[in-house]
Amino acid sequence: MKRLFHSVFLAVSLLFFIASCTEEQDFNQIDDLRVTPTLASGLFYLESDEETINAAGALSSFYFQEINFEAFNEQYVAERLLEGVITYEMDNTTSKELRIIIEFLDEAGQPLDTEIFTIEANPSETVVREVIYGPEGEPIEILTNTSSLRITANNLSDDTSVSSAEDPKLILRSGGEFLFQLQ
Repeated sequence: MKRLFHSVFLAVSLLFFIASCTEEQDFNQIDDLRVTPTLASGLFYLESDEETINAAGALSSFYFQEINFEAFNEQYVAERLLEGVITYEMDNTTSKELRIIIEFLDEAGQPLDTEIFTIEANPSETVVREVIYGPEGEPIEILTNTSSLRITANNLSDDTSVSSAEDPKLILRSGGEFLFQLQ
């Protein structure tokens, strides 16, 4: 009898414990979920040595390239882009003052935006510029409508001087971080 009483008491306690620790599940929580991932990517890299810059001549272009940029060509992706930041880093160890022009082009080849960098000869540190697109910066439509980038690099100096650096060159790196709303 005592054993039956303990078994019943244990079963009732277990049922009470299970019932008291559960709550009704709300499977509609997905409707309230807002997912905003940030995607980071390198955009382009430019490197040119001083010999190539001198060979192009004084006050002339030593680099020209058009890069296909269809990151946001899908309407689904373009509609969900909230903001973006493009970061440019430039190192110039040459004896040249240089100008870099980056044009954001639409499908027809028309410029949507232009970034111009004038870089001093042999600066002591890396030049960094961040360009913000979205509510707190440039119009986000510049990014969503860009289909290619045109990069031009010009020598604003002579074609004879040589830097005293061991391996004088221009290095331009760029990358972007983009915030999307998925839901």
